[in-house]
Amino acid sequence: MSIWPSLVTICALVLYLVVTINVGRARIKYKIMPPQMTGDENFERVVRVQQNTLEQLVLFLPTLWLFSEWISPIWAGALGGVWVIGRILFAWGYYQAAEKRRLGFGISSLITFTLLGGAIVGVILSLISAVKSPLVSIFCNPWF
Repeated sequence: MSIWPSLVTICALVLYLVVTINVGRARIKYKIMPPQMTGDENFERVVRVQQNTLEQLVLFLPTLWLFSEWISPIWAGALGGVWVIGRILFAWGYYQAAEKRRLGFGISSLITFTLLGGAIVGVILSLISAVKSPLVSIFCNPWF
């Protein structure tokens, strides 16, 4: 295992823990106890940050590790770091107003699609290389 995707995974999980704790704090602040999920608009935005972050983690973590394996752990770590920053911007913006979530959402979504695309390309090239095509084998060597 590589250190960079491991570090990014830890950062992403800590971020998720923080936004989950924020839901608990918002429940107390806005007096919305479980199982209620609606009430104050500010509370609902805090909940949406947590829910959307969970939804994004389901896509992000596997693509991060697939990209790391088939393309580059260094680039996976760099892209993953940008994803975490995007999610922080998403949370910070969404906590203020729903309209302010777009930049962070866009950044993290672009990174997820980049990681997924890279993983797909890496796996396909490796599959092609497995049939021992001399020309393709040149391109399947570790890039970084």
